[in-house]
Amino acid sequence: MNLLSVFLMMGQQGQQGSGSMVSTIVMMVLIVVVFWLFFIRPQSKKNKELQKFREGLKRGDKVITAGGIHGKILEVLDTTVIIETEGLGKLKVEKSSIASSVAGNGE
Repeated sequence: MNLLSVFLMMGQQGQQGSGSMVSTIVMMVLIVVVFWLFFIRPQSKKNKELQKFREGLKRGDKVITAGGIHGKILEVLDTTVIIETEGLGKLKVEKSSIASSVAGNGE
């Protein structure tokens, strides 16, 4: 082999290496985009909706806590709410523990 053919082969190998590097970077970017679209974005959307729901709590709303306690809101404070349970018991719970609202006459 002469010196020219050695340089040509080295140039071709260098181009192949940079091509595989570019395809690796493209694949990594695609993986990040897929994770963002299918996992991160929906979860952050759900968290925003839950935060909006908790900020909109008002007296008289029927709610269920994360522990499964059903009650009616008597008073809304800064970070807590006072709920009335069946049997006229009152509980003071964190707003963050309110999981959902009872639709209609669920009690």
